[in-house]
Amino acid sequence: MMLRPLPAPALHAVLLVLLLGAFLLALQAGPVEVGLLDALRDWRGERTSVATLILFDIRLPRALLALVIGATLGIAGAALQGLLRNPLAEPGIIGVSNGAALGAVIVFYYGLAGTSWLVLPLGGLLGALAAVAVLFVLAGQNRSVISLILAGIAINAIAGALIALALNFAESPYAIQEVVFWLLGSVANRSVDELYVALPFMLLGWFMILYCGRFLNALTLGEETARSLGFDVARLRLVLILGVSAGVGAAVSVAGNIGFVGLVVPHLMRPLVGYEPRRLLLASAVAGAILLLAADIAVQLLAANGEMKLGVVTSLIGAPFFLFLILKSRNLQS
Repeated sequence: MMLRPLPAPALHAVLLVLLLGAFLLALQAGPVEVGLLDALRDWRGERTSVATLILFDIRLPRALLALVIGATLGIAGAALQGLLRNPLAEPGIIGVSNGAALGAVIVFYYGLAGTSWLVLPLGGLLGALAAVAVLFVLAGQNRSVISLILAGIAINAIAGALIALALNFAESPYAIQEVVFWLLGSVANRSVDELYVALPFMLLGWFMILYCGRFLNALTLGEETARSLGFDVARLRLVLILGVSAGVGAAVSVAGNIGFVGLVVPHLMRPLVGYEPRRLLLASAVAGAILLLAADIAVQLLAANGEMKLGVVTSLIGAPFFLFLILKSRNLQS
């Protein structure tokens, strides 16, 4: 059954209602039942209670992080699929995710994570910026799509090897466990401070990606056509890559690697926006937030002796979807 495009107001209204519902459910999810109205009443009355502590110190930062990280991964996936004109593209393809992960692993390896809450996200951001710098050095002056993809593959391989090397030479098994758990991806046990560090970079990434919306529409007709329409292809491609890097690097720096959101969400939204890349950006952002909030709720509901990591849940959703896309594309070509 083919999905039909929806008018923009109707689609946005449905997505916003689903987002609000998922956010409220995320505030309710957890091992302890908390009445939201009671907690808000205590907060307004400036009374400290268990309900207000759980809501404002634990659940609200967690839900907000899941929301903004999901939105970042969704819009970044839609942007990369439009830029590379490849439906199998996702944020990890340009190496920024692994670069940010490597920066955070270095912080863990040298025992700097315990010195301040700020060190870990900054390490991830610096790793993402280093990956972007290497990406453009490797891609060369023309920065064609093929050279960007090949440079991203090289960065992913190098960063993955260095992460494995750090794990191999880590002296403490507890340090190895901490690194591995972080790499699996999670928004648990995060405070509002991490949100304050990462959010400016994510907002910058969103702005840069949305700025390139008309360019992505023109790019569907080919680079030469986009140039003939007055778009500076090289400059806008650079802006788009930097926007994706800023957003995804910030997301990975506070939550670890959370894969497949940027792959799955654009495919679900594309028929609903009439396959228009510019409309797909905002729809993918909201849908990505909904998906990650739902996945984090599932993580907490499925928790028994220990909480499953968020990155594991998104991989369990995304990997079969990825295989489905490959089989679908193969059938279309045959």
